[in-house]
Amino acid sequence: MKLGPSVTQSRPTNLETAQSLLARRRMTPFYRFLGVASWPFLHGLYRLEVRGLERLPSEGGYVLASNHASNFDPWLLGMPLYPERQLRFMAKSELFNPVLAPFVWAGGGFPVKRGERDLEAIETAVSLVRAGEIVVMFPEGTRQKKGLNKKFEARPRTGTARIALEAGVPLVPAAIEGTGRLSRLERLRVAFGAPVPLDDLRGEKPDAALVATERLMDAIAELRRDL
Repeated sequence: MKLGPSVTQSRPTNLETAQSLLARRRMTPFYRFLGVASWPFLHGLYRLEVRGLERLPSEGGYVLASNHASNFDPWLLGMPLYPERQLRFMAKSELFNPVLAPFVWAGGGFPVKRGERDLEAIETAVSLVRAGEIVVMFPEGTRQKKGLNKKFEARPRTGTARIALEAGVPLVPAAIEGTGRLSRLERLRVAFGAPVPLDDLRGEKPDAALVATERLMDAIAELRRDL
């Protein structure tokens, strides 16, 4: 499955930073600091409950896909894997300003333009998982929140599945609960599922990404029902 012509040469700064992420292949000091500082809050204040950790691939790169309720969701998904692995994730391009950009990069983020098919972000994600990294994706593209007027609609998109299919890596579902109500100090819960079956969809097959996305969303929904 081809993603189309490369557009990475049009924005060399972002590409060079992505390459530096690939070359580093180790947890950044900032990420380690976040892990240490977060542990008392997650396990004490919010009583983090983790299920299905044994279902995650033991090595190599993969796409980790979850429902999306809060900007803190990557934090909740990443902490159960700390300190063995650091997660990478797409972050809206507006965050990459002179003040925040160094922290977002160090935290594992790389930019994506929302509301359009950002081929550079997709290619960066493919490169990262092929190199053995874990890339977090939110198939609905934006947070779900009742009563909130949002510029971008939360609905499943096929980009997450396309990355896994193009890179030839596992597509792992996850579900989270509680990050949308942090002020209530409710228990935070995260569940990981077995990789979505993709072997029958590999190669140049019509609607492969659509079928994979449907399977992924079904798996996420099942995990959420059990939380």
